[in-house]
Amino acid sequence: MKHILAILALVTLALVGCSSKDTTHDEGSHNEGTLEEIVVDIQTEETLPVGEEITLSAKVTQGEEAVNDADKVEFEVWESGMRDQSEMLEGTFTKDGVYEANYTFDHDGVYYMFAHTTARGLHVMPKQELKVGNPDMSKVKPDDSDDSMHHE
Repeated sequence: MKHILAILALVTLALVGCSSKDTTHDEGSHNEGTLEEIVVDIQTEETLPVGEEITLSAKVTQGEEAVNDADKVEFEVWESGMRDQSEMLEGTFTKDGVYEANYTFDHDGVYYMFAHTTARGLHVMPKQELKVGNPDMSKVKPDDSDDSMHHE
């Protein structure tokens, strides 16, 4: 019985030793595995013209570091009241943590955009309202959609 208890104690110590590895990182390393949040700053203007190609843009950071290795950045765009007809646009990495996609709004309206971002084991999706052209604000439906994704 003592032999079994001694083996269990050694196994427990080995497991504790394996799970307590240092989580500090050298400068320039990826922060995967840390609890530091991913921050996505949407850089697209909130007021946009109709009929011109627009660059949808988001800067992804973790702490002070630009995230240049995001697994995926997608921009989901939909017109007020029409979330079920949203469009997903794949973001392309440009530089310094910035991901972009081009889009053209073909008519006046209030639109919404999520910047779905998956990076370093985390998923965040900030939302922004976009006023395109001269929308008739009396026809705008408030958007109460949550952060759940309709597209997989």
